[in-house]
Amino acid sequence: MSTKTQDTQDYSIEEKIVALYDLQKIDSKIDEINHLKGELPLEVQDLEDEVAGLETRIANLTEEYDELLRAVKSRKEDIENSRTLIAKYTEQQNNVRNNREFDSLSKEIEYQNLEIELSEKRIKEATAESKFKKKLIDDSKEVLDGRMIDLNNKKAELEKIDAETAAEVAELEKQSAAAAAKIDDRLLAAYGQIRNNVRNGLGVVTIKRDACGGCFNRIPPQRQFDIRMNKKIIVCEYCGRILVSDLLDEE
Repeated sequence: MSTKTQDTQDYSIEEKIVALYDLQKIDSKIDEINHLKGELPLEVQDLEDEVAGLETRIANLTEEYDELLRAVKSRKEDIENSRTLIAKYTEQQNNVRNNREFDSLSKEIEYQNLEIELSEKRIKEATAESKFKKKLIDDSKEVLDGRMIDLNNKKAELEKIDAETAAEVAELEKQSAAAAAKIDDRLLAAYGQIRNNVRNGLGVVTIKRDACGGCFNRIPPQRQFDIRMNKKIIVCEYCGRILVSDLLDEE
């Protein structure tokens, strides 16, 4: 048996019900504070994801651009080597001893000229592609700059709200922990699950005008009496919320 279970056994069902309702009120206050942030946390996350994606895109495009520049440089070096060989073979033709040697050198010169043509074609293609990549990089950087401005503004707005509410949230979290300490783990887990399943986060509601304070369906008089007795945990048969006495607000 855990220490938490042993501790909660020291509290009566009524005390646990009161603690549960207190916890709901505390959580509702925290929900109100989070509501002030609106969609800011999600917007910040979306912008951070978009910025990360743009940075990865720019890095990949930059690597491709640099590779194209290296290819152009390599091709230019190939052209210079071919020209050097052409000059060498042309000079050797002046000293050949027969037609066979002359023809062999002529074929080498022709081959190197073809290599030059191929390299010039590849340089032209790589240069055009590098210009296209450069434009993509510049466009992506422009988009990134805009997203960074949006992200910084959203972050500043969110940080301002956090700073203004930090003390209140810390106090509420302290109160929440104190209330949760009186509730056994199974009931606490059920409460959390109900909160997650309802739109307004109200897992615990009081009786209002003879009806459930969550779904507003009518509660029979005998069931209302049982709820006000605070002797057991009772849930709404329609919405599944935990029902507590409206007298708790007066207390």
